[in-house]
Amino acid sequence: MNETRHVPVMLQRCLDMLAPALGRPGAVVVDCTLGLGGHSEALLTRFPEARLIALDRDKEALRLSGERLAPFGDRATLVHAVYDELPGVLDRLGVPRVQGVLFDLGVSSMQLDEADRGFAYAQDAPLDMRMDQTTGISAAEVLNTYPPGELVRILRQYGEEKQAKRIVAAVVREREKEPFTNSARLVELIRDALPQAAKRTGGNPAKRTFQALRIEVNGELTVLERAVPAAVKALAVGGRIAVLSYHSLEDRLVKQVFAAGATSTAPPGLPVVPERYQPKLKLLTRGAELPTEEEVAENRRAAPARLRGAERIREDDL
Repeated sequence: MNETRHVPVMLQRCLDMLAPALGRPGAVVVDCTLGLGGHSEALLTRFPEARLIALDRDKEALRLSGERLAPFGDRATLVHAVYDELPGVLDRLGVPRVQGVLFDLGVSSMQLDEADRGFAYAQDAPLDMRMDQTTGISAAEVLNTYPPGELVRILRQYGEEKQAKRIVAAVVREREKEPFTNSARLVELIRDALPQAAKRTGGNPAKRTFQALRIEVNGELTVLERAVPAAVKALAVGGRIAVLSYHSLEDRLVKQVFAAGATSTAPPGLPVVPERYQPKLKLLTRGAELPTEEEVAENRRAAPARLRGAERIREDDL
C-alpha cells in the first residue's frame, strides 16, 4: 500500500476541533468516511483512550485501512456501510451516544488514483464511479439511459454546469451511434461541445460533468441529507462533529443543518425561553474554515475544502 499518496485534509484542525470531546476514557468517535484511514489513524493516535467506529461503502478502502489500523487492535471497529446508515450501525454495536463524529466528504484519494474506477477525467477508464462497486448503477448507465431532461437537471444541479444543455445534446447524439463506456470519449465530447469562452475558465472543462455524474451515481446529496442530522442526533451532550465538504452543494447542506440546530425555536415574544426551545448546537466555526495556503501548496486536493464544526449542548426533547 502506497502510504505517500494519501494526505488527510486539514488534519490538525479536525483533531483540535474534536479534542475537547475525545480526551476522556471510553469516548467513542465515528469516522463516517474511512477512506484510506488517514484521519482514523490520527484520531486513534492522538486520543489513546478513545474507541473508533469507522464506516465506508468501498470494500477495497476497508481492506486497505484495516491493514493500516491493525496495530490499534479492538479499539477500531470497521463497518461496511454508507454513512446515512449510522443509526443502524450504532444500534447493532450497542452504542447509544458518541462523543465525536468526522465526515470527510467527496471522493477518496484511492478512488481518484486508481484508474479503473473511472472517477478521474485526467485518465481514460471505464465510466463506473460507484464508491461501492457491488451495488447500484454506473456512470455509463446514467449517460446511456437517462432521458435528456434528467441529464440536464443533474448537470445543472450537481455540477453547477452552465452549458448543461449543449453537453447533453452532444451526449444524446453520440449515445445513439454507440453507448458510452469510457471516460476519454466523454471528456473529448465535452471539450468539443463547449464554446471557446467556457473552456478558458475553471480548469478541466469536464470537471463539473464528472462531479455531477459521481453525485448522481452514489446518491451523495440524498445520503448526506439524512446522514448529517442522524450524526448530530447520535452525539452526546458535549460531543462534537466536524465536516469537511468539497463543493458548495455539500457545504450548504451542512451549514443548514448546523444553523437549524444552533437556533432557538421559541415563538417570538416569550419573556423567558423554556429549555425545550433552546438551541441544541453551538457552532465551532464562523462560517466555513478554509485550508491554509501552505496546506494547499502541499496537497492540491485540499484546495476546495470547507470545514464546519458544532458541539451538542443539550439533549433532544422527549
